[in-house]
Amino acid sequence: MSGESARPTGGGTGEGPPAGLSPAARELYARVTRGEPTGPGDEPALAELGSWHLVTSGPRLPGAPVAHDPAAAVRRRLDEGLRELSARAAGLAALSEVADALAPHFARTAWRSGSGSEFLAEPGRVAARVAEVAAGAETELLTAAPAGTGELGDPWAVRGPGTGAAGRGVAVRALYRDGDREAPATRAHAAALTARGGRVRTLAAPFQGCLVVDRRQAFIPDLVGSSPAYTAWHVADRALVAFIAEGFEDAWRRADVWDGDGGRPNERAGLTRRQREILSDTAAGVDQRITARRLGIGLRTLTKELGVLRARWGVPTLAALAYQWALSAERRPDGGAEEGVPAAERPETT
Repeated sequence: MSGESARPTGGGTGEGPPAGLSPAARELYARVTRGEPTGPGDEPALAELGSWHLVTSGPRLPGAPVAHDPAAAVRRRLDEGLRELSARAAGLAALSEVADALAPHFARTAWRSGSGSEFLAEPGRVAARVAEVAAGAETELLTAAPAGTGELGDPWAVRGPGTGAAGRGVAVRALYRDGDREAPATRAHAAALTARGGRVRTLAAPFQGCLVVDRRQAFIPDLVGSSPAYTAWHVADRALVAFIAEGFEDAWRRADVWDGDGGRPNERAGLTRRQREILSDTAAGVDQRITARRLGIGLRTLTKELGVLRARWGVPTLAALAYQWALSAERRPDGGAEEGVPAAERPETT
């Protein structure tokens, strides 16, 4: 070890020095203060003490290091740490400048309509963005697929994310053409979706394709006419998303229910006993805090459940939800499902 004490072991690496002093270094420091000589086996601990400025060794007496005041050494080390933190903070502050500098280059890769829409010009990019957004659905997923059976690259099919979202308790509705009732792939998707609590309808009249997620984001096909097939717009403007969702609702009201096999879907699929209790209390005007306490859940959980139920029936208010519940066959006492188990999956009773 030279006459100048060693620098901190983490200096310049971005990792920083260790937070504490090792037991070996502590033991060696005690020996140095007692005037005991050091040996070759003490080199790692001696280097650590040097990085803390707790000892120095002279070239004439390398085996007899000199101990320094630990309070002063710690203050010096603290100053070094603060300087390092300041340098790191300055580096973090520069990150926003990097984003600002690169954003114009990214913007040139897509056509944009204001800050709320993005044109997706490639089928692979459309499929990836649709899958990403649909997988993040929290309360509602609306899909209108007029293009047929969902060929490879068709963003409106959304079969996997739609079924997966329904399995997570998201209110999923899918709209197809009447002609798709004969398509095996669409029949299978409709059956799987309704089995998980989703709802499927078909419409004979033409309708516009779209995908709406949580009434916050939407995808619509490119209608300019000069773009390749399966290009789309990703819309985040709330007013435009609401307009698209209303178009879906209009088509949905005119469509016929379907479960993939030509029969009526199981409307109670996915409705849990807890949801039925919440609906009953809501219709009876019971205070939400009382309902939450009776069911042993938090008020936030109750609010989220009510949001899911409103989306399931497509109603904006609790009063409208209570009205739909009062008219629904699902309120029959024998129609309940076990907590978390769709009614379609419960064993039949004799």
